Amino acid sequence: MSEPMVDTDRWIRRFRPTPAPTIRLVCFPHAGGSASFYFPMSAALPETVDVLAVQYPGRQDRRTDPCVEDIGTLAERIYRAVRPWTDVPTAFFGHSMGAILAFEVAHRLERDGGVLDRLFASGRRAPSRHRDERVHLGDDETVVNELRRLDGTDTALLDDEEVRRMILPAIRGDYKAIETYRCPPGRILRSPITALVGDDDEKTTLDEAHDWARHTTAAFDLCVFPGGHFYLIEQREAVLDRIARQLLGPTCAR
Repeated sequence: MSEPMVDTDRWIRRFRPTPAPTIRLVCFPHAGGSASFYFPMSAALPETVDVLAVQYPGRQDRRTDPCVEDIGTLAERIYRAVRPWTDVPTAFFGHSMGAILAFEVAHRLERDGGVLDRLFASGRRAPSRHRDERVHLGDDETVVNELRRLDGTDTALLDDEEVRRMILPAIRGDYKAIETYRCPPGRILRSPITALVGDDDEKTTLDEAHDWARHTTAAFDLCVFPGGHFYLIEQREAVLDRIARQLLGPTCAR
């Protein structure tokens, strides 16, 4: 039975089209996140970097689309949407849940003979490092308290009951997907991996982040920044500089 067609326009957001990119960077949001999280990155990186952002179902302009509560299924659908965009050198950037999705999509790309220039895995322990987390099984307050604790969502939104009802299904679905994910044994990429993490991230220790090295046969490096789980908001300039240098080289970075 053939796979269903994927409407790429539903999955991919391109905030600043680049006519002749040197490289394309596909960005994967965190649990509960949306493509717009990466608008500042798209605006700040050099014009030769064509930044795309994945829009998961169940949020923003895809709010009526059913959520996908399984990482493998979601990765397959994203891969089919992303594959047409890999006609130029391509790298992936994923934060938190997005790092795992980027890893799984990268595996599918390599499985089918594609090449990924680099995977940037941010704010997430290595795929083989499992924690028994069950936020998705809690009530709404449990989910909301987790979001407040991680400080990655505007708390004013969480105080609005109507907004809560609108956004919580997607957030809970994302948490279910990532908390029930188990990395298949021996899943290793051929592309280099850069792991990025905050030095005070309670969701990812430096040791857990360093284990991304076990998931590549190529080069690996670990970049540690001040901050917690959403270190990349406060450290945006330093993070963008690191990305630009690794994508374009030190003489071509911003």
